[in-house]
Order: sequence, then C-alpha cells, then structure tokens
Amino acid sequence: MNLENAIGKIPNIGKLSHPVKVVVVTGAGISQESGISTFRDTGGLWDRYNIYEVATPEAWHKNRKLVLDFYNERRRELLSVKPNAAHKALVELEEKFDVEILTQNIDDLHERAGSSKVVHIHGELLKARSTVDQQLVYPIVGGELSLGDYCEKGSQLRPHIVWFGEEVPMMGYAEQCVSKADILLVVGTSLSVYPAAGLLYSFQGSYPIINVNPYEDASSFNKGVIHIKEKAGKILGAVVRKLME
Repeated sequence: MNLENAIGKIPNIGKLSHPVKVVVVTGAGISQESGISTFRDTGGLWDRYNIYEVATPEAWHKNRKLVLDFYNERRRELLSVKPNAAHKALVELEEKFDVEILTQNIDDLHERAGSSKVVHIHGELLKARSTVDQQLVYPIVGGELSLGDYCEKGSQLRPHIVWFGEEVPMMGYAEQCVSKADILLVVGTSLSVYPAAGLLYSFQGSYPIINVNPYEDASSFNKGVIHIKEKAGKILGAVVRKLME
C-alpha cells in the first residue's frame, strides 16, 4: 500500500459529537529521529557497551560505577537533542482529542514538545530512585548520578529505568489505557517484543490500528492495521491532520 492510499484509509474523527480517546504508543524510532542512539544502531552508544553489563540488575550488583557512567552518557546525549516534528505533531492532537502517550522511551522529548499526558513504560532517564524503596523517585539535578548519591533512607540511588529482566510496573496501567482507546496510534516501534507487544491485544476499538514505522512489515501486527511505511517526522503531521478532519 502506498503512502497516499494508506493515509486515505485513516478515519476522520475530528467532527464526532462524543469525546474521543486517542492512545499513542511510541518507541525508539521517534527518538532516533531526534538523534538519540538506539539499541539497534550501529556505530552508536550501544556499540561501546555490552547490554548485560550496563542494563540488568546483575550489572548493577557487579559494577555500579560502569552502570552509572553509561546512563550519565545517555543523559548527556539526551540533553543535547530536541523534540522533532513527530513529537510536535502529537501535541496538535490534544486540540480535539483526549490524548495519552504510552512511550517505551526513557527520554523527555514528548514532555519538552508539550504533550500533557505521558506515561513512561520503561522508566525515565532524568530521574533516579532508591534501591531500598522504589516509591522514592527524584529528579537528577545537573544530569549526573554518582556513587555516593543517596536517598533519604541512606541507600544508593539508581537510574529510574526498567532493566532487562525486571518487571514492568506500568504495564498493567498501559493495558487498561489501550483497552479504553477509540484510536490506537503506534509510532516508531514494531511492538514485536513482549511485554509491550501485548498492548495490541488490549485494543478494543472499532477503528484500525495506525502504525507509523518505516522498517516494519504490517504482517507482524494484528489484522486491521493501517501501516504507514515512512519516518514519523516526515509523515505524522499528515496523519494527525487526517484524524482531525
């Protein structure tokens, strides 16, 4: 399906008389377009680290300094980039719809663009939390987290990130949110990796899922998907305008 045909299949819901809930699930692709390194990039940040040495509970117990250095470097990268056209297009949706963004990304680009409801499924890079009480979460001032930075209970602070091998506390909420959506828009991710992939099966809406992702074949999704094979920064504005008509 070419782009024109795909966009033509997007429903016009801007003039519906009842409130419309739009849930947007975003992944690494949307942040990559702003210059954020992704796990699958070659020649990027991840190439210089073994994922199991910096992004697992075992890594934290083995070498806390290495883990902290890795996330400090990711934080510096984040602070050097800006939201792109795709992030800004999602803000426009709020002019007519109740919009909630469920992002698999740990950056703050959605917030900086102006989106008002953002849920971070995998945590937030600019926050730290206690290693003895996960309810104690703090903003990271200055962009650096170091050995000797303690919570109010005297425990070392760790990145507020869901590491490989850990439970995803926000997944239950994300599933409930998707189940209440009238429109499900998936941007920059294939949702091929669980548990996030299960969000597709929570969708109960009558409209097709809209998938904006240049790299993924629609056959990897449930039936009833409008697949728009283009970078989000180039095409998401047109998708948003079509929905708002």
